[in-house]
Amino acid sequence: MLDLNLPQLIDPFARKISYLRVSVTDRCDFRCVYCMSENMSFLPKAELLTLEELDRLCSTFVRMGVNKLRITGGEPLVRRDIMGFFRAMKRHLDSGALQELTLTTNGSQLGKYAAELVACGVKRVNVSLDTLDPDKFAAVTRWGRLPQVLEGIKTAKAAGLKIKINTVALKAVNQAELITLTEWCAEEGHDLTFIEVMPMGDMGELDRVDQYWPLTDLRAQLAQSYRLKDLPERTGGPARYVELLETGQKIGFITPLSHNFCESCNRVRLTCLGELYMCLGQEDMADLRAPLRASPEDKQLEAAIRDAIAHKPKGHDFDYSRQETSGQVSRHMSHTGG
Repeated sequence: MLDLNLPQLIDPFARKISYLRVSVTDRCDFRCVYCMSENMSFLPKAELLTLEELDRLCSTFVRMGVNKLRITGGEPLVRRDIMGFFRAMKRHLDSGALQELTLTTNGSQLGKYAAELVACGVKRVNVSLDTLDPDKFAAVTRWGRLPQVLEGIKTAKAAGLKIKINTVALKAVNQAELITLTEWCAEEGHDLTFIEVMPMGDMGELDRVDQYWPLTDLRAQLAQSYRLKDLPERTGGPARYVELLETGQKIGFITPLSHNFCESCNRVRLTCLGELYMCLGQEDMADLRAPLRASPEDKQLEAAIRDAIAHKPKGHDFDYSRQETSGQVSRHMSHTGG
């Protein structure tokens, strides 16, 4: 429950921090080419925060004013006993302190967990899906199977979950599927958001510049087939939205490279090690595991959180200009959380 006696979390640029993204594991059953190297070295399981510790950390943030909680990974649904964590977080929905509990998933486990997620108060999920071509899907995810994901999405929709499809724009991979993906989402009733590939983690021989398809170009291509109406909707997040007048569907654009979205950032990211990243595109982080374990009381933990928010930067430094990658961070996306 929100503690009205605790000052709310306000960063140095007067942005209220109300959104926490929590990576419950760095492990995943896929190896997407923009997220991981094929032969990943994962964190030792013994170093991860327990689900009870994640509960205590998230509950502290809720008490300090966070009202939206997104569970991420890796793939969050591959963590053992993760539904116990969702069941525990439901108490914050029931109290009214938490407005939304949701997750981002690759969809591989949705068929198994969709009904239970609904029972825990989850109303919508983001599903990462970059192509509807089975062969391309296998190439992009390396280990994934498209039929399994599509069946999971179908099961989740039938269970009552609202689905938003997140598609990473990949040059020469899914450019030709722009209209196909858009039409499929319209037919299925799914919202759709396109995301520019971000320079995070060493991809070995893969070149980020070669993967990068700017959404300014994607939007221009979309406008050749649809009339686009800009929407004033803002969630405090990075997406800008348009409505396709022919279908009535909402399309989001997350553009960390072609249009910096940092001025309205209301979020921080917690890793499964207890590291708090104040910005996705910066290396600076705060260790919350030490104060968490130092005392069963939360005062030290609350002080550490407040100190971390006081160091939240104005924005990231991602840049692909001049045909080279700058502002790249060393950790993989799966470490911080999608």
